[in-house]
Amino acid sequence: MDCPNSTQANGTPNGVQNGTDAFTTSSPVPDLPANDNDDEDWISLTSHTNQTSNPITIEWGAKDPSIRKPIIGTNRNNSARNAIGGHSGSYIVYRALAVASGALDTSYMPNYHNTTPIFDIGPYPSWFDEKKIATIDPFGHIITEVFDDYLKKGFDIRPTIAVTKAHVDLVEIKEAMRLGRLEADGKILTKDGQLNVSKAAVEPVWYLPEVARRFNCTEHHLRYCLFRETNGMYPELMTRPDLKVYLPPIGGLTVYIMGDPKAITDPNRKLAVRVHDECNGSDVFGSDICTCRPYLIHAMEVCVKTAQEGGAGVVVYFRKEGRALGEVTKYLVYNKRKRAEGGDRAEEYFNCTQNVAGVQDTRFQALMPDVLHWLGITKIDKFVSMSNMKYEAIVSTGIEIVERIAIPPDLVPADAQVEINAKVYAGYEGGDTYKVDEKKLKETKGREFF
Repeated sequence: MDCPNSTQANGTPNGVQNGTDAFTTSSPVPDLPANDNDDEDWISLTSHTNQTSNPITIEWGAKDPSIRKPIIGTNRNNSARNAIGGHSGSYIVYRALAVASGALDTSYMPNYHNTTPIFDIGPYPSWFDEKKIATIDPFGHIITEVFDDYLKKGFDIRPTIAVTKAHVDLVEIKEAMRLGRLEADGKILTKDGQLNVSKAAVEPVWYLPEVARRFNCTEHHLRYCLFRETNGMYPELMTRPDLKVYLPPIGGLTVYIMGDPKAITDPNRKLAVRVHDECNGSDVFGSDICTCRPYLIHAMEVCVKTAQEGGAGVVVYFRKEGRALGEVTKYLVYNKRKRAEGGDRAEEYFNCTQNVAGVQDTRFQALMPDVLHWLGITKIDKFVSMSNMKYEAIVSTGIEIVERIAIPPDLVPADAQVEINAKVYAGYEGGDTYKVDEKKLKETKGREFF
């Protein structure tokens, strides 16, 4: 049941500062076009620019939200839509199933009462630099505040970011307390071993001209590849060059913050960061063929300690399963590795993926640092990662990294020696902890299937 007296008109609870006082409204809001998407017997398979199309033009990078304009990716009013694709990433397919089954009424408008962020994020100067943010809508978590006038006129605008808080239970954190590596402070880490965290879920919103620049190709070529390799999923990629924003059907990311979120942007307070790519087998089920979960948990420990010392810790979790090649491909590679002549050898680690997928990695870290810039990060004191690709991507955008922290050798599972030695030999930063020469590479072998 709604409590209208408990919130401001824009849905923000009374007494809550939302950090948007710096924004002004200087551009008028147009009227809402009529709903032009009700007829199931008539479907426009391509939406060329024409006289009936009047999208609200996005000025990416504009400091004033009223000039930047909201992202409209819903199909309620096609003539006003200014983004290719749809909200919720790959989950948009499940929305279609909900509509097909009759479970969801397409005329329903979301009720955003009491959904606004629990704590402030931004604005920061990086929000308005497309070379720093081109894959996230920096206003995605505050649409009810900065685009309230559009919502009042009936425009169907959806948040692409949600900001909340949570209690996290991890058995390894409790074990670290038992062993004396971590101590409860009652605020960040409770005596029961719970972590109090702030977190944000982020859906991808791509500004195509800048994404193309980062991949050293033309915008037209990028659009063509996206259109072709998705088997023509979105014809507007080719027919609507005026639409510069794309909502790709991929997974998003989650940000976990330990400690005071304000410490993230304070240069006088330490910041620990790990950027982690999804690994369902290890992260969730504990598969020991890789270092993913052990390294993730170690990063959580580093973040907790840093926060307890007055700083903050940030873990960014990307949905890029199997180096963004997918879990099926990853399991095929596992089979190839374990069945290889001579066994599962570190020297063939990357070649096995190349042979199955035609490429070793499709995570393409050039897009990864955007979330760090959205958080306002300018310096990372402790980067809990050995990845040279992630390191280079981050520092190339102007973020300073002071120290890189390798996974402790005693946390590396026996069968993951193949992975860690192959990666260090290929260029991962092992520091004084890991030294891998050609001899050690050739000697490293994993076990066979049981």
